[in-house]
Amino acid sequence: MNVRTMALILRESRIHSCGCYTTAPIRKGTLVVEYVGERLSNEQADDLYDDVPMTYLFGLDSGKHVLDGYGVAAFINHSCQPNCETDIIGGHVWIIALRDIEPGEELTYDYNLFDGDIGEKAPCYCGLKNCRRTMFSEGEVARQKKVLRQRKKHREAARLRREKERRAATRRR
Repeated sequence: MNVRTMALILRESRIHSCGCYTTAPIRKGTLVVEYVGERLSNEQADDLYDDVPMTYLFGLDSGKHVLDGYGVAAFINHSCQPNCETDIIGGHVWIIALRDIEPGEELTYDYNLFDGDIGEKAPCYCGLKNCRRTMFSEGEVARQKKVLRQRKKHREAARLRREKERRAATRRR
C-alpha cells in the first residue's frame, strides 16, 4: 500500500452536510487519511453523547471502544457503494482507496454500523440505485429484523393466550 500526503478539502456534500473531497488523483490501495480521535470506552462515549443525534464515533475492538473522531477523516460520508474502505493497521484506523479516485470526487466508505437500537433507522442519504437505505451493516439489519420478528411472535402468542383466557372466563359464567 502507498502512503503519501493527500490533497483533501472539506466542502458541502450532496450526500450529507459537509464532505471530504480529493483535489488530486488517488490510486487504488492508497492509505488516504488516518481516522484520528480520542479512544473512549463505550460507557464514556454514552456519557458524552447520550443526547447528541450526530457523532463522529468510530467503533473499535468489536464495539468495546470508539474513536471520538476529529480532523478531515471524520467528514468522510457513508455510501452503500463507497470508493474507500477502512482498516486498522498497526493500531491506527486508515481510510484506504478501494479503486482509483479522480480529482473532485467525494470520498466515501460504508459505515457498516453494527450496534443500533431496535427500530433505529440511521438513514443513508447516498441516493445510489442500490442504496440499502440505512448505514447499518447488512448483518445488523438482519439482526434487527430477527428481533422484531421474535417480538411480534411473542406479542401474538400473548394476544392468543389472553383471548383463550377471556373465552374460558366467559364459559365459566
